[in-house]
Amino acid sequence: MSTESAIEQGDIPQASAQNLRLLENIEVKLTVEVGGTRITIRDLLKLNEGSVVELDRLAGEHLDILVNGTLLAKGEIVLIGESLGIRFTEIISPEQRLRSI
Repeated sequence: MSTESAIEQGDIPQASAQNLRLLENIEVKLTVEVGGTRITIRDLLKLNEGSVVELDRLAGEHLDILVNGTLLAKGEIVLIGESLGIRFTEIISPEQRLRSI
C-alpha cells in the first residue's frame, strides 16, 4: 500500500500507534537534578563528611527532570511510604526542548 493510499484510508494513525508500541520498551535514563555549582579541585578535595556545598537553586524551587540529558519536565520531591519520589509539575514543550539543545 502506498503512502498516499494509506492516508486516504486513514491507516496512518494505526501505523503510528504500532511504531509507538515498538518504542515503549526502550530504556532511557531519567535523572532528577537538584542543583549544581562550580567548585575548584582544591575545594573539592577539602570536602568530607558533614561538608555543605551551596547549590544554584533556591529552597522550594522546582527540580529539573531530564531524560538522557535533555530537560523534559520540572517537578518536586514527594515521600512515598519510606521512599522518595518525584511529582511532575510541568512538562517542557517540544519547542522549549529544541531551544535548549
